[in-house]
Amino acid sequence: MFNLEEELKNLPNQPGVYIMHNREGEIIYIGKAKILKNRVKQYFQSNKNHSPKVLAMVSNISYFEYIVTDTEIEALVLECNLIKKHKPKYNILLKDDKQYPYIKVTINEEYPKIFMSRTLKRDGAKYFGPYTSMQTVKGTIDIVQKIFKPPLCRRKFPEDIGKGRPCLNYHIDRCFAPCIYGKISKDEYRKVFFDICSFLEGNHGALIADLTEKMKEASKNTEFEKAAALRDKISAIRNFEEKQKIINTDKQTDTDIIAFCLSQNKAFIEIFFIRTGRITGRKSYRIDDIKDIEREEILSDFVKQYYADSDSIPTEILLQEKIVDGELISDWLSSRKGKKVVITVSQRGYKKSLVDLVRKNAEISAENYRITGLKLSETKDKITAELAKKLKLDKLPVRIESYDISNIQGADNVASMVVFVNGRPSKKDYRNFKIKSFEGANDYLAMQEVIYRRFRHAKEEENLIKSGQIKENEARFLPLPDLILLDGGKGQLSAVLQILETIDADVKVFGMVKDNRHKTRGLVSAEGEISFLPTDSVFRFITNVQDEVHKTAIGYHRDSRSKALTRSELDEIKGIGKVKKSRLLSHFKSIEKIKAADISELEKVIDKTSAKSVFDYFNSKK
Repeated sequence: MFNLEEELKNLPNQPGVYIMHNREGEIIYIGKAKILKNRVKQYFQSNKNHSPKVLAMVSNISYFEYIVTDTEIEALVLECNLIKKHKPKYNILLKDDKQYPYIKVTINEEYPKIFMSRTLKRDGAKYFGPYTSMQTVKGTIDIVQKIFKPPLCRRKFPEDIGKGRPCLNYHIDRCFAPCIYGKISKDEYRKVFFDICSFLEGNHGALIADLTEKMKEASKNTEFEKAAALRDKISAIRNFEEKQKIINTDKQTDTDIIAFCLSQNKAFIEIFFIRTGRITGRKSYRIDDIKDIEREEILSDFVKQYYADSDSIPTEILLQEKIVDGELISDWLSSRKGKKVVITVSQRGYKKSLVDLVRKNAEISAENYRITGLKLSETKDKITAELAKKLKLDKLPVRIESYDISNIQGADNVASMVVFVNGRPSKKDYRNFKIKSFEGANDYLAMQEVIYRRFRHAKEEENLIKSGQIKENEARFLPLPDLILLDGGKGQLSAVLQILETIDADVKVFGMVKDNRHKTRGLVSAEGEISFLPTDSVFRFITNVQDEVHKTAIGYHRDSRSKALTRSELDEIKGIGKVKKSRLLSHFKSIEKIKAADISELEKVIDKTSAKSVFDYFNSKK
């Protein structure tokens, strides 16, 4: 039994991480402290200075645990890793607006390749970016191909050297054709890709100097064709260099600039990457639910979470304003990078103008999000309004619930409930059910059981709220739906209408019927079928609902079967391993049918000795 007063007394005067749990055991908040005793006690002392968010969190804390570390930096690292793993409800969680593309150069391979990648891995390859769009990546790779002429085909080297003729790119001078036997050595091949990496890193000066030296040498040796090719390459690099945004040609420190804008209870954060004096990329992030969180805390948590995952730590991080634990975070990043990382806030001058540029971009992101949200809201409102009109509902169906049954030949019956609120899926309200009242294939009875249990839970929660045992926001089956859409036809509809009448629940119900190709056809009511045009937005919405509930039910059924295969009474029988257990469950479909089988039936699936062990185990228990 967790005794709060005793646990608070026993907290150590050491740095570490504290982990708050609710009554279900879920982790709801993770924090780090220089002195655990002082920090954790603050939550449970006088709450007059607490923000509403902290008050809400504390009211949900059932117990806490902690991990002691040697230093505050260790606590900071551990905090970042645990937040990333558990994603607690009351911690700030980043939402990247999109998955940005990178250019990947597999310099770790004997014969490197260059291509676009959406994922950043620690696999020894070099990644450049992130880039703002696919067009930017394609344009950059196109420039690389024009200047350095690397192979972009699917041939594998050295296996494919000398096999077949060179492709069109060689003939139009877009590839140096390593596939031609003896044309280029492995060292020469790799040198081209090292030059490509140097180019993408922005080290144009060193690259131009190297190429200029080679050009002079080729000219001196009367290799005029080679010298001309090198001259063209130098010219192309200089042209590309001029097109890039120049930030500072004097002090070219690698710098990340971070600024943000608060809007609609969200923080929109922009980070610009400056390498060798030029903007090489940017990323946009969104943090939801920032009510009652201080500005410096928002920025501090962003910096910690972002650089906990980043492989590229700059020499300087330029911020819009001060953050919590700035010196500590600077020391942590310096230890990771292996050299000093400076975190600064500029109030005037050239650097302030850079921060203002990034902040303006954050404001643009916030405004774009607001406009997109308005358009999406208008679309969803339109759909629910059209749905209400088409189905002749008395009010807009704000909360729509959909149900589907999943089983294999009647075995392992399960059901899923998905919820759409204002036309959007609300995944936190999804619920799954295991059918308990019968075995075998009967979707009508299964649907009746699920609907009955769903409304029974809602009634129980209403009583608990009235008696003060739970709060309204803790209910898992409230509010009740305005509309129910069943995955099925008249049979399922009749079964559900019957059970709703029995429990005196007044909810509109329709069945989602499919055509002979198993595609959504329309809705069916007690009066008959309602058809839609395939181009109707309402029809597309109904199709999305049916696809979502079907996918959710199948996924839950698959997980349930996987767990059944992983753990069952068969594990207790000597000589029955994973393979034999899988065979028995696949053949008989359930433990109950295995229990009822005689030895001859069991021997059709497994060997005689094992069959006897199974038969004796279950019959001795009888």
